[in-house]
Order: sequence, then structure tokens, then C-alpha cells
Amino acid sequence: MTSRSLVSNLAIIIVASSLVSCALNGQTTAPKAIISGARLGMNLNGPADWNTELPFVDVFHFSREWISQKLGEGWGKGPSLILDADGYVTKLEPGCFAETILCTVEGGHYPSGDYTVYYDGKGKLDFGGAASVATNAPGKITIKVDAKKGSVFLRVVETDSLDHIRNIRVIMPGFETTYKTNPFHPIFLKRWQGMSSLRFMDWMMTNGSKVAKWADRPKLVDATYTTRGIPLELMIDLCNRQKADAWFCMPHRADDDYVRNFAQLVKQRLAPGLKVYIEYSNEVWNSGFEQNRYSQDKAKELKLGPAERLWEGGAMYYGKRSVEIFKIWTDVFGGHDRLVRVLAWQAAADAYWTDGLLLSQPGIATNADALAIAPYITMCIPPTSTDPKQLSAETVSKWTVDQVMDNVEKTALPEAISWITRQKAIANKYKLKLITYEGGQHLVGIQGGENNDEMTRLFQEANSSPRMGRVYTKYLAAWTTAGGDLFSYFSSTGSWSKWGSWGITQYYDDDVTKSPKFMSVMLWAKSRGQVVNLEK
Repeated sequence: MTSRSLVSNLAIIIVASSLVSCALNGQTTAPKAIISGARLGMNLNGPADWNTELPFVDVFHFSREWISQKLGEGWGKGPSLILDADGYVTKLEPGCFAETILCTVEGGHYPSGDYTVYYDGKGKLDFGGAASVATNAPGKITIKVDAKKGSVFLRVVETDSLDHIRNIRVIMPGFETTYKTNPFHPIFLKRWQGMSSLRFMDWMMTNGSKVAKWADRPKLVDATYTTRGIPLELMIDLCNRQKADAWFCMPHRADDDYVRNFAQLVKQRLAPGLKVYIEYSNEVWNSGFEQNRYSQDKAKELKLGPAERLWEGGAMYYGKRSVEIFKIWTDVFGGHDRLVRVLAWQAAADAYWTDGLLLSQPGIATNADALAIAPYITMCIPPTSTDPKQLSAETVSKWTVDQVMDNVEKTALPEAISWITRQKAIANKYKLKLITYEGGQHLVGIQGGENNDEMTRLFQEANSSPRMGRVYTKYLAAWTTAGGDLFSYFSSTGSWSKWGSWGITQYYDDDVTKSPKFMSVMLWAKSRGQVVNLEK
């Protein structure tokens, strides 16, 4: 299918899908004109040396933590490294060096060419892997990079303990004179133009965050952003450039002083016309995350909920702490006109779990603006099952792609829509907007099912299929018909693996016009009035 016919066909599907969504909701005639705030936001992929989105032209921002090496010893067998406050090595023992890895991207999906390396201090840098030194002068090195050869290895082999090497920058070809005024790659900016909001959950490394005090926050001078997250200043800068609302997740351990300082910096720097979505941590309801255990510990400490059901107390603590955070932001902003105060809870939850434990608690819903859910189109498949109603990887791995998509259309999609409908009724009860904090497909093996290579291959083919695009069109039409507001897709650009096919694109250089799920989502956003990118 050509990219032009793909766009044309998906546009037709968007119009027709409103009738499909009516049928899913029991209607037999065309719907009335829908007055809805439905629009598209995006969750951005997190910092890591294997990040395939390449948002920054300085690739050192996503370098791996320093690895201590000793000549003649095995990998990573060097002595403990002494780092300065910004994370740079201050001293090396004889016969030792410090190494880091950049651009761990398979298939050559990052730029080749001449990269410029800048640094302050005195010492010696060496390079390996896909990189070789072309020119070398104090403070400035040119390296030739061949992305097809794999990753770039950067080594500090000598450093002056009185003036150690620091402030390392590794700039992509062509951005040597502009990286200081515009740190973002133009392809990244173009791809996510027109997004209503950008959710920074992964940029802030929210899950399991150790940040508690304002002094703990990520800083612009950090050697790498892969340890504590991306600095707030860059998140604000990105939203201002993209004219997108900002969605921040306050770390679960963050004290009031951190929250207040964070809010003050946002007020000072975020463009006046932009709104701020405020959420306490991420998926505090989810027992797989450290923040869930933290909330239960706090509930026990504060004697919230029954002692024998700590998960209920955890829900109560989540509501309590969320409102405390909302009030700090409201105080800093002098009101909540620019704020969207988000209570994010489980999409599949029954009324008791969402309403009885969270929203009905005194002062919770009245101090919030939105109930956020993640109504994924879900197939979570374990390796085996004795329950005839539960699919297993053993069974699914023998299917065709069409059989996978049959299950998606006949089972997973209606289930996701039923969650939307149920949670919308609860949101309406409390006069809250219904939004998503995440959403999209959720085809993945679990509990060992992820190790079934054949099923992983099928799921990835399903994610590339035209049928997935058609499913997304029905899904988003149902969201609009239900009266949903912001839909925050998860996630932006990330390579697919046995852990899931979360990226709506896989690599920074993808031809997005050949991706049915990307085009379907963006055409829906365009139909909602957003000026999005539909080109490669």
C-alpha cells in the first residue's frame, strides 16, 4: 500500500468509524454532533543509551553511567570511581580508565558522520566501537561515526585531578553552532508538533524515583540524564517550543518544598497560554511499582484504611497526597485556572475501587479536575494456562497475525471500550473530565510469556498491520463518542521487543507514512483540529 493510499483509506475509516462506535454503544443511527474536548497528547520515551527517539543533538545526555575498567581484568572490574557533584570522574588509579556507552541503537538507526566532542579540563579521551578519532585538540575532538558498526564507546583514559575532564558534549553532525540555543533534534520537534500535551512520566524517571528534596532534582550540568531524569528546564523549554501543555508527575517521595520549588519554576518559565497537568507519581495503584508499596507504608503509618487490606489504605493515601500537592500548586499559581489536577487510577477498576476508595473520600474529587485512566487494548499472555478462558503463549504462538487481530477486535477492543464507558460514568458523577494518562495497544507476554519468540514476532507484525490502524480508528472514535477529553498515547518513539511494542514509531528515522497505527492516531488528532505532522 502506498503512503498516499494509506492516508486516504484511514481518512475514510475515521469518518466511518463513528458509525462503528455507535454500534458498539448500542446505537442504530448516526450520532449527534459531539461536543468533546477529545484531543491527542503524547507520553515521551525515557532517557537511556538505547533510546531510539534521539530527542537531543547532544547524545552524551543519554550516555550510560560510568563503567570502571582495569587493564587485564574483565568488563567492569575496575575500582570504585570517585565522581564530582555533576557525575564526572575526578581521579583514575594507575592502569584504570572510565568508560561509557552512547547510541546503543541497532540497525544503524542514528546519524553517521563527523561528531564534535567538547570538554572542559585536562586529560585524554579515547573512543571505540562505531567511533574513531579524526582530529584531536585540547577541549575539542572530531570523531567519525559509522552507525552501522553499533554503539559509540567513550573512555576517559587520563584526567588531571586538579582540573579533571568535565562538561562533555558529543554533538551530532551539523549542530555544532546551534546546540546551545536549541538542544532538540529537528526531527523530534517535527514528529510531535501539534500535540495538545506532553507527559513527562518517563522523562522524569517517575517509577521508583529516589528524588525527595529539591536538591536531588536533575540538573542541566549532570553528566548524564539517565540516572535521575531530564531537567525541568528542558521540559519547560520543549513545551514552549511546541506550544504543548506540560504534564508533570511529582515523585512519590517528594517533600512539600520540592513541589513548591518545582511549581515556582514552571510558573516563571512556562509560556502563559499553556496549562499544567499535575499528577502524583504514576500508577500508585499498581503493585508492580515501588510507589505502590510506599503508599501502603504511609497508609499504615497514618492509619488509613483497614490494617488487613493495606491496598485500600494505599488508595486513600494516594488521594490525600494528591490533594496536598494540588493545593501547593494552586497556592503558587494563585488559583487553578491553568492547572489540570489529575487523579490517575486503574482503567479496569470496578466502582468500589475507583469511587468508593478514592473519589468518595472527603475533599478528594472536589479538589481535582480530571480522572485519568489507561484503557489499553489488552492481550497479556502468560506462557501456559490451565484455565480454558485464559490464552497462553503456547496457544497464541501457533496463531496467524489475522487470528491475533481477530482477538484484538472481538475481545480486547470491546473490553477497553467498556472500561472507558464505566469510568466515564464515575467521572461524570463527580463532574470530572475523563482523560487518559496512557493508552494504545498492550500486546505483550507476561510471567515468562515474553520469552516466546514466535509470539513476540506475531505481536510485532500485528502492530505493523493495516488492521491495527483500523482498530485504533475505532478505539479513538469510541473515546470521542464517550465524551473523553485528552487522550495521552503511550508512547512516542521506542524500538519493539519482547517487553512490548509500545512505540508508535520505532526509530527517529522511521517513515511514519508507512505505519498504520501512527497514521491512524495522527489523522484522528487532525480531525480534532490539531496541526500534526503526517510526513516522514
